[in-house]
Amino acid sequence: MKTERTGLEEYGFTNLSRIHWNLPTPALYEQIINRNEGMLAHLGPVVVRTGHHTGRSPNDKFVVDEPETTNDVYWSKENKKFTEEQFDKLLGKMASYLQTKEVFVQECYAGADEDTRLKVRVVTENAWHSMFARNMFIREKDVNKLDEFQPDFTVVDCPRFHADPETDGTNSETFIIINFKRRMVIIGGTSYAGEIKKSIFTVMNYLLPKNDVMSMHCSANIGEEGDTAIFFGLSGTGKTTLSTDPERYLIGDDEHGWNESGVFNIEGGCYAKVIKLSAEAEPDIYECTRKFGTVLENVMVDSRGRSIDLDDDSLTENTRASYPITHLPKIVESGKGGHPDNIIFLTYDAFGVLPPVSKLSIEQAMYHFISGYTAKVAGTEKGVTEPKAVFSACFGAPFMVWHPSVYAKLLGEKVRAKGAQCWLVNTGLTGGPYGVGKRFAIKYTRAIIKAILSGELASGKFTTDPEFGFGIPEHISGVPEEALDPSNGWSSRADYDAKLKELAGKFAENIKRFEEGMDPEILKGGPTL
Repeated sequence: MKTERTGLEEYGFTNLSRIHWNLPTPALYEQIINRNEGMLAHLGPVVVRTGHHTGRSPNDKFVVDEPETTNDVYWSKENKKFTEEQFDKLLGKMASYLQTKEVFVQECYAGADEDTRLKVRVVTENAWHSMFARNMFIREKDVNKLDEFQPDFTVVDCPRFHADPETDGTNSETFIIINFKRRMVIIGGTSYAGEIKKSIFTVMNYLLPKNDVMSMHCSANIGEEGDTAIFFGLSGTGKTTLSTDPERYLIGDDEHGWNESGVFNIEGGCYAKVIKLSAEAEPDIYECTRKFGTVLENVMVDSRGRSIDLDDDSLTENTRASYPITHLPKIVESGKGGHPDNIIFLTYDAFGVLPPVSKLSIEQAMYHFISGYTAKVAGTEKGVTEPKAVFSACFGAPFMVWHPSVYAKLLGEKVRAKGAQCWLVNTGLTGGPYGVGKRFAIKYTRAIIKAILSGELASGKFTTDPEFGFGIPEHISGVPEEALDPSNGWSSRADYDAKLKELAGKFAENIKRFEEGMDPEILKGGPTL
């Protein structure tokens, strides 16, 4: 039986003033308010601030280089090396820092599949971070099992502890360091709670493929007929909007695994971006911002009336809501679905040359998966004045541990074995490049998704794109036929062809980074330059 002062000595944590074990949500609310960590808003959410870190700090993430895993890790800008000695020294400093302080512990699971789930212990100095962990991971409701809980991985999160780059080997005072040998993650110098969930997702991205389980940065849902669909897409492509479908049941919105039984959610909650969220466009997520148990990060609130303003981006455009998935009305409570019938890659093409939907072969699916393409446009990022192609391997490069081809090959194997159909859906521009073209109407994109999920599209006729080689449908119910061929909206066919070749060249240039050690089958899915 755990007591308030025992249970964390194995990490070197001693002389703690108090350990709060697995506090339920109401008790965490009391702690958050009493400790002035947040403010209670109208209808029940708690509003918090993350300080100068309003998003992840990818340059401050490291992986400990040790003999057991060094040959597995794809060392890159996403996976920078940190020595065992540096890790132990920094952990010792954190232990000294925590002496005489209160800590909060949540013990939970990552992974709805019982055979591959990870027992996770999150130790943090903030009550609201403990509530975030309680929201985002899968809860253990049996108190007897909690008393006997032995973690597979532990996250130690100290936002107010800062590293010294000169002596600690970090890039800044902020750090997120994963140690697979010690089965620990240590986080310091940042109050952005997303680091907690993404660090464990990174761990799962290492562990699951070792068991031939595909790990995926995607959302997933199930239709009334039991058909499963998964959606990949970077920020701004519409992944959350299109997967949170009132006619379907949500498995999860961000992290999933795919094993021999089917797709399963890694999380127990949602972490939705809520800037300019409206009740009309996304009613279910909007309602979650007004519920007890939701944590609102950097959302502006009227200090007198305590009403929230989701349109106010004074602090950041990356305002977030963390809430248990049970806050949503239509969910798959088990967190598990069957093998996907359809896999949808979402992209925002600002060059205006990709069709609104394309049918992909298995080789093309692997190629576009490892590419992870979208585009940034002026106004979305400081310094961006014209469209910029963005490639994030596997639609989640910062969280991948193995070489990207490992995940792409595993995806191809599962698609081939289970008969899934893959699609590339462009939610970006048509009729010309940025400044000329217009964004595809959301009603047309929804009609395309409906045609995919109903099976209508797979049985239709297709023409072949001359540059990328994928199939372009000739007809979709509810979508004008002239919109299916993006060249129709361009005033000059020659300009269209030139821009299409330019984009294909960007794909080819990007893939060169991964060619060493890549399966040749993946390269077959690229454009024919």
